[in-house]
Amino acid sequence: MPRKIWMLDIAREQSPTLSHLYQYASHALESGYDALGLYLEHKFAYECAPWATGKGAVTRDMVISLQCEFPSLQIIPFINLLGHFEGFLYTEEGRQYREEIFTGLQACPSCPEFQKLCHLMLAETMDVFQSDLIHIGGDETYQLAKCDKCQARIPEGTEDPKAWLYAEHFRPLLQQVIDAGRTPGLWGDMYLDHPSALEIVPKETIIFDWQYMNGLGETSTKFSNFRVYGCPTLHVYNAPWMHVSGTEENIRAVAQDVHDLNLEGFCLTQWEGGLFGAYDTQLPAVKWAAQIADNPSNPTSLVDAHDEESGQRTWANIMGVELEKIGGVFKYSKLRNPLKARFLLYSNPFLCWMHHHEQLAGPQGEEAIALCEKALHYAPTDAEKNATIFVRSAIEFVRMADDARKLYAAGDADAAIGKLAPMRYLFENLEKAAKANYDRIGGSMADVYRCRTAKLHVETVIRRIRDYGRRELGYLPAFEVITNPRFMPHDQGCWWLVNKWANE
Repeated sequence: MPRKIWMLDIAREQSPTLSHLYQYASHALESGYDALGLYLEHKFAYECAPWATGKGAVTRDMVISLQCEFPSLQIIPFINLLGHFEGFLYTEEGRQYREEIFTGLQACPSCPEFQKLCHLMLAETMDVFQSDLIHIGGDETYQLAKCDKCQARIPEGTEDPKAWLYAEHFRPLLQQVIDAGRTPGLWGDMYLDHPSALEIVPKETIIFDWQYMNGLGETSTKFSNFRVYGCPTLHVYNAPWMHVSGTEENIRAVAQDVHDLNLEGFCLTQWEGGLFGAYDTQLPAVKWAAQIADNPSNPTSLVDAHDEESGQRTWANIMGVELEKIGGVFKYSKLRNPLKARFLLYSNPFLCWMHHHEQLAGPQGEEAIALCEKALHYAPTDAEKNATIFVRSAIEFVRMADDARKLYAAGDADAAIGKLAPMRYLFENLEKAAKANYDRIGGSMADVYRCRTAKLHVETVIRRIRDYGRRELGYLPAFEVITNPRFMPHDQGCWWLVNKWANE
């Protein structure tokens, strides 16, 4: 039977206490997983990089306690030592390691100080975690060879410069793990783009082939000389809550390929608990995935894996199936869901109105709100209720903003302000829900501050409309302009927007 890992994304703003980690470990064991993977990035309190330790980071003592309490469960570190280093790069001390200025998420593999830091972090990781497998990352290093230092280092005539840089960086790190008597793991995506880099990978390495939209038939065979884990995901990052059908199809396809191709194991990935992606609402899916990993033909559907008596099954069907059928901003796609990203992630919720009012201010918005109200009726706990309230609030915001825009355009500034005013209470209530997620499961504290920032921005827009909504500037700024954080009175041509260097 293939080994089963459940990998939990801590790096996306999660701050679990030891009690929360115990809950996750218990669920992993009860569900039949052999290991719990902690995807950490900057959310581990490295003694070699104390300047990167934010509040709520997982500590050495927490990991040691977790391993002692659950000796039959492997606790596997998933760290990243090139790409996805952003939590380090955007600190004052860490900016020296960046590949590019104020962009992206990759460190520079040609920076000696960064190379030294990687070896220190890896040594510390192996000192704390007892697992045989040590996953050192390696995915999405799209910025390779961007800086002058990297370009100057590439030998003349190199057929694939990015592959060369990648291989030169990871070769000694992989060997460090092997020399310590452990097994290194790497994500496989960059080897699909740069196959020549595989030539230097020690055969002891396990490749984690993550395929979130398909099975493994066209990819894992390219790693034929290596042990491979097939990695599906819960489709949460690209959904208001979760795309249930897409999740089920992905997990079944990968699980079947793991069996058919006789792969080493199955690793369920669970990403992005920020933006109200409460992990405890996804636990039934985690348990179901372990059953499918053992038997891909198991007839139980993902919806049916939720408890019927409590109402959880009906709730999951509404939020994960029925909502998707509306289409538009609720549809299944490869990308991070635009509704929740534009509503909270970018510090300007009016982006959500600008891009989605044509859908949400009309009948489809009414239909979505009705589904949310129905889901609230069946939501068994505050976890499900808060996830639903978040989606409903985003839709309500767009509809209120659209009403305000119409009044603003008609010259009725006071009435427009009247439509905007309730938004403040909407974000106050969301802040309480975000804080509840934080307290309950160690959820995103950034979500709490995002709600505060959104409320403050609404108040700023109200002041602007009060000051300039009656053509006090001689012209009436477009609604998407006056609601933008960079709006500047008298800059009628919006130079902050139209010039190509606006964001540089």
